[in-house]
Amino acid sequence: MKKTKLVIVPSPGIGHLISIVELSKRLTERDDQLSIFVLVISSPVGPDFESYTQQVAASNTGIQFINIPQVDPNLPQVWSSPENLYALYLESHKSHVKTAIIDQVLVSESITSLAGIVVDLFCSSMVDVANELGVPSYVFFTSGSTYLGFVFYLPIHYNQNGREFETSDPDSIIPTYSHPVPSNVIPSYAFNKHGGYSSFVKHATKFKETKGIIINTFAELESHAVDRLKFDAETPPIYTVGPLLDLEGRKQEPNHEKIMKWLDDQRPSSVVFLCFGSMGSFEPDQLAEMALALERSGYRFLWSVRLSKAYTKGTESLWHGVPVATWPVYAEQQINAFELVRELELAMDLKMDYRMENAQNLVVAEEIEKAIRCLMDTENPTRKRVQEMKEMSRKAIENGGSSFISLGRFIEDMHINIGKEQGSF
Repeated sequence: MKKTKLVIVPSPGIGHLISIVELSKRLTERDDQLSIFVLVISSPVGPDFESYTQQVAASNTGIQFINIPQVDPNLPQVWSSPENLYALYLESHKSHVKTAIIDQVLVSESITSLAGIVVDLFCSSMVDVANELGVPSYVFFTSGSTYLGFVFYLPIHYNQNGREFETSDPDSIIPTYSHPVPSNVIPSYAFNKHGGYSSFVKHATKFKETKGIIINTFAELESHAVDRLKFDAETPPIYTVGPLLDLEGRKQEPNHEKIMKWLDDQRPSSVVFLCFGSMGSFEPDQLAEMALALERSGYRFLWSVRLSKAYTKGTESLWHGVPVATWPVYAEQQINAFELVRELELAMDLKMDYRMENAQNLVVAEEIEKAIRCLMDTENPTRKRVQEMKEMSRKAIENGGSSFISLGRFIEDMHINIGKEQGSF
């Protein structure tokens, strides 16, 4: 029997690639007639991921990786908007992506063997490639359902106000949020008048051209948002298939064994872990305040200064039943923190409106110490809610669980959609 092929295009960045790999593993485990081709676009500034992709390919025969030739975007004029620069950089690879699919995925086979193209949320321009090839396209959304609703709200806000967000704006009423969203947690790109806002409006528009949106969340975690999206006639079918986590980790990382041995020697739930994402950074005076707070708290701690994975909106912490204190730094972390603290009551707020680009936004040691002590308090009711969600997250991916069922529905719909809009090229 001829295998069905599925192409997935992740954004550059190890966090996005890991989520794509975990999705690919789940898909090939459920459908042994499915072959997945992950098209890797290298980052213009970050490291390559060849050692990681080789390791995955060696142990998963249903997953293949194709490296896309890097394009020099030559776009210095858009540095005022990193989000727009990123979108344009990825868009500049469209012809190479199309060529790779024709020459390396299809080879001499018919286009009907290609079930579709799944694009990462930042690779929405690749929907055009799917349209040119006449195959279905899907989005893989690495953040949650609630934040997806915010992205869909961006064109609505612009149509109503004729402008981007402003810091003086009143709280926003966004359907996927049960509480009004204050402007101080709105992502920085939504205030950007140099292409940051408009680039996400384009993403939202492209998302709605697809046959479905796969989301790295589970229905029990974001039930309000999931329901709102499902009953929105303009939103494509959504598939909540998470949590998608790399639970094995990258054991070849430096000091892995030493760190694990040290953790094994500590009492349960006695260590504070600090991590701020792969692009988070602080000024020296802020680092000094953090160090002082840790010393005063008296708790032992492990600090990942350069985390290799992207910020996962707390999903990994929920899986392990570990409470978090939110300290957002970049990207959409502020609005994700708002969701965890206010919407879901699954985290404690340290500084929800903190932004890395605001040098005057110093969080003093006393404030940090207070948050640490609250976080480590075994009687804190948040701990109980996190433990309950831990059980739900694990049941979601089990046979018969909500994410298990949703993934199966995606596979069924994917096969149904084959041939519906396929043409020639």
